[in-house]
Amino acid sequence: MEVADRERFPKDRPQAALTVARPELLAGGSDDAFRRMVHDALAFASRLQAVRDGYARLIGLTGVQYTILIAIHHLQYERDVNVSTLARHLHLSPPFVTNETGKLVAMALVEKFRDPDDGRRLILRTTAEAEARLDRLAPVQSQVNDEHFAPLADGGFGTFARLVSELVESTERALALLDALGPRIAPQDAAGPKPMAPALPAGDAPPA
Repeated sequence: MEVADRERFPKDRPQAALTVARPELLAGGSDDAFRRMVHDALAFASRLQAVRDGYARLIGLTGVQYTILIAIHHLQYERDVNVSTLARHLHLSPPFVTNETGKLVAMALVEKFRDPDDGRRLILRTTAEAEARLDRLAPVQSQVNDEHFAPLADGGFGTFARLVSELVESTERALALLDALGPRIAPQDAAGPKPMAPALPAGDAPPA
């Protein structure tokens, strides 16, 4: 078996092209660890969204509706919440937030009030029904989140939270770079370059 392996994988075989160039992200000149990290991050992201969607189902909402609702619910204790502040907080587009908030208003889970300091703006607040649903969810949510993020309980939470915030910003820059560089290698046909895959849709709100 060892002889067969040596013949199948000779030491001088061509190496796969590196998928990252920063020396800090390489280990011994290899990107193996980096790629494992990316694959683990993708698996974590899909499970994180699945947990978020599970919370939403328990209170009769979609995942995005739940994210917007709980964001309004918590932010309203700190400041007046409007579409712009909510969109910035969740890294979503204002038109998308406006559309989804409208659905929550129709469900009697969110109320709109005129901003007394600026009549052009609407302040968003959760209703008693919304707060009742979130209160029922909280005991389950607390237990699930404790288990979900248990590896951070040893003091790593602050570092992880900071890095995730920074990665949101760097990912935005990476998507812009992909849009700029991608067409150079996209397959060509008679109609010209094929369009690049779209960036993450505005509806992919972060869980929590």
